[in-house]
Amino acid sequence: MKKILVTIFALLIALSFSACSAEPGTKAWCDAMKQKPKGEWTANDAGTFTKYCVLGNYKE
Repeated sequence: MKKILVTIFALLIALSFSACSAEPGTKAWCDAMKQKPKGEWTANDAGTFTKYCVLGNYKE
């Protein structure tokens, strides 16, 4: 029983950290994408980056 509770707690912590990424198109997201190698970008990432970051039209 204790192992199950520890496992559930660990999963909840892991999920809480993964939910903290910035919304695509925001200034924080643009800054994070500038640090990420361009080889790891998807086609959608590149399009969103161009639309919001290059043109300076950040989402609020």
